[in-house]
Amino acid sequence: MRLNYEATGPAEAPVVLLGSSLGATQAMWAPQLEVLQQRFRVVAFDHRGHGSSDAPLGPYTIDDLGGDVLELLDALEVEQASYVGISLGGAVGLWLAQNAPDRFHRFALLCPPANPAENAQMWADRAAKVRAEGTQAIVDATLGRWFLPEFTATAPVRQMLLDSPDEGYAACCEALGSTNLLPGLAGITAPVLLITAEADTSIPPETVIPLAGQIPGAHLEVIENAAHLVTYSHPEVINPLLLTHLS
Repeated sequence: MRLNYEATGPAEAPVVLLGSSLGATQAMWAPQLEVLQQRFRVVAFDHRGHGSSDAPLGPYTIDDLGGDVLELLDALEVEQASYVGISLGGAVGLWLAQNAPDRFHRFALLCPPANPAENAQMWADRAAKVRAEGTQAIVDATLGRWFLPEFTATAPVRQMLLDSPDEGYAACCEALGSTNLLPGLAGITAPVLLITAEADTSIPPETVIPLAGQIPGAHLEVIENAAHLVTYSHPEVINPLLLTHLS
């Protein structure tokens, strides 16, 4: 599986992977790159079925998405890295923390869905809608969940969603609809920073806050006056938290 990625920052610096949200590409991390690349070798990648990564027919599984990241590490000849993921990327991060602990130093997981299978029918319905009508059918609803009304600089994110391959988006919905990562949380050994947004209706804070008590040593931050795509809307809050945790 060929994942599209962009690597920036000093070649010999510690590596940090950035895993994006469902329907977004590695370009969503623009608000973080300027800060992170000063200290780290930053590898921002597109999940399978997203951006310029390969987009095989679905359905996909969380094992597929997590395995793709491990293959990317191998291709880059990186033995260990840290990982930052939001939304879908956060679920992939939880999978990596449980299944490949020897490959990662630290995790920062933002608005991660730990048990999206609880809403399996919703994910199946969304996948069917996108296959039938394209991602344009879900763009307005998605932006309404991702940002508070007062945040208006959403045009680049809207275009990412519109450009997202329909099959890749739908197949990743199916991956989420079959994923329950709760049983393995207690076995996570890497330091984990959990971030949730106070007004997130996609992955509500009440589903994220309990994870801090189930992941040994996890640190929790709740961002006020923010919705789901908090990395994009609130970089002035998120970036210092990432730098502190990853350093």
